[in-house]
Amino acid sequence: MKRALIVIDVQESFRARPLWEEISNPQIADPVNRLVRIARENGDLVVWVLHNEPGSNDVFDPALGHVRLLEELEEPLPGELVLYKTSHNAFTTTNLQQRLTEAGVSELWVCGIRTEQCVETTARLGSDLGYDVVFVADATATNPIGELSAEAIMERTQAVLRDRFARIATVAELAPSAV
Repeated sequence: MKRALIVIDVQESFRARPLWEEISNPQIADPVNRLVRIARENGDLVVWVLHNEPGSNDVFDPALGHVRLLEELEEPLPGELVLYKTSHNAFTTTNLQQRLTEAGVSELWVCGIRTEQCVETTARLGSDLGYDVVFVADATATNPIGELSAEAIMERTQAVLRDRFARIATVAELAPSAV
């Protein structure tokens, strides 16, 4: 089974927002980097996805310079895909599905920022498209929404994805000795 790691929206745009002070894991680059190293060791495809909103004049407007990977992240290697999306999921406004099909990928590992939004939506759509999806819970991050804490949002996301759309795993569980 060929796998791809999809790293979603782990970008400076989020750090440029006041909400960054409330993010569930300001050190998200650490587990994502571990996951990237695991995927590379496995020979898996690594796909970097960045959210952008051209012309919006906010932190997601590429003209303002924040639409780039967090500086602590591993640099994409030659052959790794870097895609730019304008929708919540990583499929709708990119050629991700085509690229995964061409590479013979059947399993996706998903991680990134906005656990309940872009990462969850990508996991759900990936499942609907026929991929076996692994949602890497400790390599996601989000912010509180209204009266919901970030922890409550993350618990809810895992509960609704588990055994329906994705298998829930941690970075440690996906390490080569554990796979």
